[in-house]
Amino acid sequence: EIVSLSSIEVTPDVLVEEVRVVQQFQDVFRSEIPGFPPTREVEFFIDLHPGMKPISDSPYRMAPAELTELKSQIEELLGK
Repeated sequence: EIVSLSSIEVTPDVLVEEVRVVQQFQDVFRSEIPGFPPTREVEFFIDLHPGMKPISDSPYRMAPAELTELKSQIEELLGK
C-alpha cells in the first residue's frame, strides 16, 4: 500500500490522532505526540525566473582508451 503525504493538508485545528497516517502506523508514532512543530520562516529557496527552461547539457562522453585507463586505475586502487 502506498501512502502519499503530499496530499495531506495540515491545519492546526486537526488533532494529530485524527490524521490517517498516524492511525495506520501507530507502532511508529509515540503514544503522546506533543503537537505540530511551530511555523518557521523559510530560510532557503530557489528563485525561479518566468520563461526559463531547465539547462539541457549532454553527459560527458569519455574516449574508449581513457575509459579503459580509468577502469584499470580504479581496479588498482580497490586492490583487485
